[in-house]
Amino acid sequence: MTPRLVASDLDGTLVRSDGTISARTVAALAAVEAAGVPFVMVTGRPIRWMKQISELTGHHGVAICANGALAYDLHTERVVRSALLSAEAARQVVVALREAIPGIAFAVERLHAGFAHEPSYVPRWDSSDARTQAPIEELLTDDVVKLLARHESIGSDELLSAARATGASGATFTHSSADGLLEMSAEGVSKASGLAAFAEEAGVAAADVVAFGDMPNDLPMLAWAGYSVAVANAHPEVLEAADVVTGSNDEDGVAQVLDRWFTSR
Repeated sequence: MTPRLVASDLDGTLVRSDGTISARTVAALAAVEAAGVPFVMVTGRPIRWMKQISELTGHHGVAICANGALAYDLHTERVVRSALLSAEAARQVVVALREAIPGIAFAVERLHAGFAHEPSYVPRWDSSDARTQAPIEELLTDDVVKLLARHESIGSDELLSAARATGASGATFTHSSADGLLEMSAEGVSKASGLAAFAEEAGVAAADVVAFGDMPNDLPMLAWAGYSVAVANAHPEVLEAADVVTGSNDEDGVAQVLDRWFTSR
């Protein structure tokens, strides 16, 4: 199989642990595009964090952001497609999770107004992004890109399991880290749905797509793609689900696979 579309997660997959992208990986992405094959970044990141990635990758590829909720044109810096979580559905999820999981705290990613969180929600990144603090009920007046929840004493796997056990509907639950963070998109929205919409527009069937990932939020995309690859540092569920396992993100695992198809080394 020579893929007609290449899709990859970023953090923990394409991006090294120190936040860099290697010259080998950039060269591999250039070779993909030189072959006329689209390269799609499929990430949980918000769009405001994509400019740096675009610069690191040499401006190769397009982006599906926020776990499939947004399609983002890196060249024009415009959102070209969105699938938002309704404010009403988000409020219902908040009520269900608060009742079932004491100590949980919430934040939101908004399309135009950016990140905001309740005072009890402690962000883990050091960022100069503007932040609004208010009770979550005051932040859910409009539809949102993502609803986020954090618990200071429960890991992400346990938190995801507890959230799903509530039976709360109206949202898709997932996570992409191990530090007690839960991510919620509109029901039916995932990396798979965002990538599938792009592939349909490009006239590429799922069977002709290769996808790379490392965390549970990548599982829908890996299941959808015709050929799925986990990096060696991936979550156990991802290692089990993938067709093959390549080197870790720090070993240029994505480039190791792409080189077989697109470069002569």
